[in-house]
Amino acid sequence: MVFKTKLYVSIIFFISVVSIGVIGYMILSETNFIDSLYMTIITMTTVGFGEIHPLNEHEKIFTIFLILISIVVYAYSVTALSEYLVNGNLLQLLKLRKVQQKIKKLKNHTIVCGYGRNGKQAVIKLKSFNMPCVVVEKDKELLEELENDNILYIEGDATVDESLQKAAIQNANSLITALPSDADNLFVVLSARQFNKNMTIISRASNESSINKLKIAGANNIIMPDKIGGMHMASLVVTPDLVEFVDRLTMLEEGSTNLEEILVNDLPSEFLNKTIRDLDLRRRTGCSVIGFKTATNDYIVNPESETILTADSNLIVLGRPSQIKKLREIL
Repeated sequence: MVFKTKLYVSIIFFISVVSIGVIGYMILSETNFIDSLYMTIITMTTVGFGEIHPLNEHEKIFTIFLILISIVVYAYSVTALSEYLVNGNLLQLLKLRKVQQKIKKLKNHTIVCGYGRNGKQAVIKLKSFNMPCVVVEKDKELLEELENDNILYIEGDATVDESLQKAAIQNANSLITALPSDADNLFVVLSARQFNKNMTIISRASNESSINKLKIAGANNIIMPDKIGGMHMASLVVTPDLVEFVDRLTMLEEGSTNLEEILVNDLPSEFLNKTIRDLDLRRRTGCSVIGFKTATNDYIVNPESETILTADSNLIVLGRPSQIKKLREIL
């Protein structure tokens, strides 16, 4: 901040010297504005061009004064600029502007508010599916971590509207708010829903009393990490093999998955209003359809082969990582 102030002071000094020179020559030499500006600039820059007319004693004294204060301002400006460059502020500013330009161009991305334990896991999952995301965080240490990992971020408070706007919320497809405070998450959900009526909003909650409030505010889904963690641990006692198998379905390693969601609208138009049998995924890719989500958000587990592929419906497909990869290549 000190270095920025010095740069601003340098600019003010420069404008002041130019103004003094122009006014001084207009009064002493009785010249117009352009001639006075010309005399001021050639005097300050010491380029050696000729005067517009021979100078009298008063004009010479004023010119000497103008040269001296110009040298002082020049020295101060060079020092301030050098300090600014040495401390990396200018480079950091240019880098932030470059990042901001990248964020402005994003479409259908996910905004993650907070890069704590939950936010970090959300980003890792999104990256494994190559989904673009932007993190809104204010903690300096976490910002350094984001920068080192080449993750797009906005430095700021997610509860402030300006931060969400910088994250291009109008173009976002979804938002995950994982702030530690339920009140802050509620505020983010309210603001986000105002900016983008159609986006999917997922919020973290610590207390069950906050769930209804978050839903009313506009959250599509509310996750309670502590509750899910406890249930998961209990399930490892009751049905350990089943839980481990399900865990292996979702993610084997980074970039590899056993499950894939297919939007029927993204399929070739020839398959619209056809059946799952007509899609013939098992023969073409080795994958199996284990679920179907209708356009009215009803879920069908292990759907019949004669199920119609209607618009705005989704298929849930199971397969080994190599089969999922082949599925993505085909579709």
